Amino acid sequence: MMRIITGKARGVRLDTLEGLATRPTSERAKEAIFNTLQFEITGKRVLDLFSGSGQLALEALSRGAKGGVLCDNSPDAVKVIKRNIEKTRLSGARVLNCDFLSAAKLLSGEKFDIVFLDPPYAAKLICDSLDALDRYDLVADGGIVVCEDEIPEPYEHEGYKLRKHGKYGRIYLSFLEKEAKK
Repeated sequence: MMRIITGKARGVRLDTLEGLATRPTSERAKEAIFNTLQFEITGKRVLDLFSGSGQLALEALSRGAKGGVLCDNSPDAVKVIKRNIEKTRLSGARVLNCDFLSAAKLLSGEKFDIVFLDPPYAAKLICDSLDALDRYDLVADGGIVVCEDEIPEPYEHEGYKLRKHGKYGRIYLSFLEKEAKK
């Protein structure tokens, strides 16, 4: 069972897709993510490129983020995301039904302070996703990109520094911070 941990929608149970098409973030990993971000959410804009059920962006909105874009290429996932937005009664969420590259193009020029990247593991899309974020200039200076996948150390992606990296159960989490342009 997934739920919103805290904030305006605390305790609301979220729907998920049936089957193995998505793998929701575990409670342990979600708590680690939001313990790390806890003082950096209020008033921020959030992007969730592989949203699944929408739980990460909705948790951020529940904790005071001022807006979010939730994207998934599965029409079934988008239906679940929209149901979860209704259940939580959170405002400021925009939903896109497209792949991450199309979403990046559509959002070109918009700035996000927190970005969640949780692509299917087998697809190995973390680096492609980071490249798309850069190509379309989507991450604000000082913005945080949370990757639910192992990032090779030392991580060398121009313009980002690895802030934190760890394993939480079977999940790897990497927190990248976008450095200010000089």
